[in-house]
Amino acid sequence: MNHGIKLSQHIFWIGVNDRRTHLFENLWPLDKGISYNAYLIRDKKNVLIDTVEIGHVESYFDAIDEILESGENVDYLVINHMEPDHSGALKLITQRYPDITLVGNKNTFKFVRGFFGDFKRILEVVEGDTLDLGDHSLTFVMTPMLHWPETMMTLETKNQILFTGDVFGSFGTLDGVLFDDEVNLDDWEPEQRRYYSNIVGKYVKQTQRALEKLKTVNVRMFAPTHGLIWRQHPDHIVNLYDRWSRLDGDPGVVIAYGSMYGRTERMAEYIARELILAGIRHVKVYDASKTHLSYILSDIWKYRGLIIGSPAYNNRLFPTIEALTIKLEQLHIKNRLLGLFGTATWSGGGVKNLIRFAETTGLEMVHPPHEAKYRPLEKDYEICRDIAGRMATRVKNDE
Repeated sequence: MNHGIKLSQHIFWIGVNDRRTHLFENLWPLDKGISYNAYLIRDKKNVLIDTVEIGHVESYFDAIDEILESGENVDYLVINHMEPDHSGALKLITQRYPDITLVGNKNTFKFVRGFFGDFKRILEVVEGDTLDLGDHSLTFVMTPMLHWPETMMTLETKNQILFTGDVFGSFGTLDGVLFDDEVNLDDWEPEQRRYYSNIVGKYVKQTQRALEKLKTVNVRMFAPTHGLIWRQHPDHIVNLYDRWSRLDGDPGVVIAYGSMYGRTERMAEYIARELILAGIRHVKVYDASKTHLSYILSDIWKYRGLIIGSPAYNNRLFPTIEALTIKLEQLHIKNRLLGLFGTATWSGGGVKNLIRFAETTGLEMVHPPHEAKYRPLEKDYEICRDIAGRMATRVKNDE
C-alpha cells in the first residue's frame, strides 16, 4: 500500500499493514491480518500521531521521509495509547528526532517511564488543552479505560479529524483501501464487532461515557489506530458502538458446546434444529474446541439468545467451555437470554458449574438447566425441544 495517503491537504496516513502476525496480543487470531494506523500532520510544527508496532518501523520511517523534506524536523509525537502496537517505535523516534516533544496525559507518562525510561522533553495535557501547530491546532479528549487507563483522543480542529486511538478500530488489513466509502461496510462489520467484543467489550460504561462526550465535539472524520478511517459515515460506527456497548442483541441464538464423544453435540444439534423449526432464522452453533472463543464471543455480542452445553469433565466444566464462561464473566456479559444443558456419566459437574456461571452473571434462564445421564434419550430430547421452544418464544417476543 502506498504511504502518505492524504486525509486532508497536510494530514497523512503513515500506517502499515501486518499480514504476518498470527495472534493479536498473542491471543486473538488474525486470519485477515491487522493494520497499525499512524498519522503525520505537516505544519510549522510537524506532529506524529502515534507510532506502529516495532517490527514495521522501517515502513513507518519510509513514509515519514516521503512526506518531509530532507533535514526537516518532527516537533511533537502525540501518544493517544501506550500499548506497544502503537508505541513500539517511540524510542527509535526520539533517537531519530532528539528534539521531539512527547505529548500525553499524566497516565501516559507513567507508561512511558515504565516501558522506555525518562524523557526530558514532554508536554503533559489534560481535558480540553490545545496545542497550536500553525495552521492547525490540536485539542485533547480524555477517554480513560478505552481500553487502558491512559487512553485519550486528539482532535485536529481545522479539518475536524478526531484521532480516536483503539476506539472505532477493527481487525483486518487495509487491502488497497483506507476510507469507509471505499468498502462494503457489511463486509467489515464482523471483524469490527470481534475487535470490539474481545478488546474493548469489557468497558461498556466507559464506551457510553465516551459516546456522550463526543456528542459535544464537532467531528467530521474518525481516524482510529486500526482499520478503516471514517470520513463518509462516522455515524455508522458510532451507532454500532452504541448498540454493542448497550449489548442490544439481534434476534438470533448462539449455541456453544463442548463434547468429547459426541453426546453433548447431539443435544446441541437437536436444539439448533428445533430453534429453526420455531422460526429463529439466525442460529450459530459452535464447537468450543474447534472455534476460537473470539469468534464465539463476537456472535454472542450480536445475538440475544445464548445456549451453552457441556459434559462433566473431572467434576468441572469441559475446559473450552470453562474458558468461555470465564471470559464472559470477565466481560460482564448482560442482556442475554440463557439456556443450559449437558451430559454426565458418574459424577456430574458440567451443568452444576454452568448454573454457577448463570448465578454469577445474573443472566435470565429461559428454562431450568438439564443434564442427560450417560447419553441423551428421548426424554432428554423432549427437554431440549422445550429449551429451544422457550428460547425462540422469548427471542421473538423481545424483538
